[in-house]
Amino acid sequence: QCNLQGLWRNELGSNMTLSALDAAGTFSGSYHTAVAATNKQILESPLQGAQQHPGAKGQPTFGFTVQWQFADSTTAFVGQCFVDRRGKEILETMWLLREEVPSRRDAWKATR
Repeated sequence: QCNLQGLWRNELGSNMTLSALDAAGTFSGSYHTAVAATNKQILESPLQGAQQHPGAKGQPTFGFTVQWQFADSTTAFVGQCFVDRRGKEILETMWLLREEVPSRRDAWKATR
């Protein structure tokens, strides 16, 4: 069974730390990205999320948002936790980043 709590690192060098799930399946933590499209100093940023069916066994789905502390943007991640044959936990995720733009006319270029 996957356990989201703890320190996670990805192949690009970013890392996040997740708290234990509460009774409702929600969690918090922090994310420190190793990659960003900015010249500003990259800062550790808070995250909030939820795991689907926290009491169920298996390989749960989850989602979380990161409120970047060094940019005018927010990223939403969704994913699933898998356990391989050796017992290693792996998170497979996809993300959408939305940055602030000056007007609605610019909304077309605000999401990556």
